[in-house]
Formats: sequence, C-alpha cells, structure tokens
Amino acid sequence: MPQFSVNPGRLDPYKNFKFRVMWDGHYVAGISRMSGLRRTTEVIEHREGGDPSTSHKSPGLTRYEAITLERGVTHDEEFERWANMLGRPPSGAAGDVSLAHFRKDLIIQLINEAGMVVKAFKVYRCWPSEYQALPDLEANGNAVAIETLKLENEGWERDEAVKEPDESSA
Repeated sequence: MPQFSVNPGRLDPYKNFKFRVMWDGHYVAGISRMSGLRRTTEVIEHREGGDPSTSHKSPGLTRYEAITLERGVTHDEEFERWANMLGRPPSGAAGDVSLAHFRKDLIIQLINEAGMVVKAFKVYRCWPSEYQALPDLEANGNAVAIETLKLENEGWERDEAVKEPDESSA
C-alpha cells in the first residue's frame, strides 16, 4: 500500500515547519515552535500465583503530555490573556482567578508545501500550567525574544474530517 492514497506519486513525508494552532475559533499568530503530541499508557504487570515464570501485561492509565507553544514576543496578548485567567498577581479584590473559561480546546493543523491542510488534531480541555512572558535577556545576544505557553490537556484525537488533499492541482 502506498504511503499516500490520493497522491501515490508523492514520496516525501510532510515537513514539520508548516502548521497552525487555533483556539476560540481563530488562529493564534506567530507560533514558531510546538512540542509534539505524545501519550503514554502505563503497563500493569501481573501474574498468576500458580505460574511463577510468566507475567502478563495489561494497559493502565493513559497520560497526555503537556504541549509547549513558543512564539516571538509581539503585541498580541493571546498567550498572556489565557495565562492570566489562572495566575495573575493578587490585587486584593475578589475574583482574582477566572475559572469560568480557563479550559479551551485546540485545533492543530499540519500543512503541506502548497498550503493545504493535510492533517488536523483536536486537543481537549487545555489549560496553561506555565507561562514565560520574556526569555533571559542579554545585551550581547543576537536572538528573537520568545514567549512560551505550556498547556496541560486531557487528550487528543485526529480530526477524521480532514482527508488527504489532491496535490495534483496544487
């Protein structure tokens, strides 16, 4: 079976440098790096009392690793706004933490060289566990200032509605 059913002549896998992230119904600007989607299922080993030489393995809890998003510092406040729903400095007023909408679902789209969405994933019930507004700053440095948002999540799945596009017309 070919690796690409719609484009059997395609030999190269998709690149990792074209992607978009969406929450609250719009794309988030300027994301330059995203950690991978990873899940791990614990292994539960057990054996029968009458068989000391053989152990059996069963699946246990499945854990979804946090996703880290990075982008250059700009005046877009999306990262900061979301992070502030949970961890803003105390002002002394009631209601310092906004728990009503701190969880969001994400859509992550992988895009081919022609700009077509080739795969998409839905990530569920994300919330920011870590936010870095500014990196270490260095007067003798030569780098872009990066802000970082680490998102905990409760699982993800591939969006089955996104099918392999026909690249012959692109």
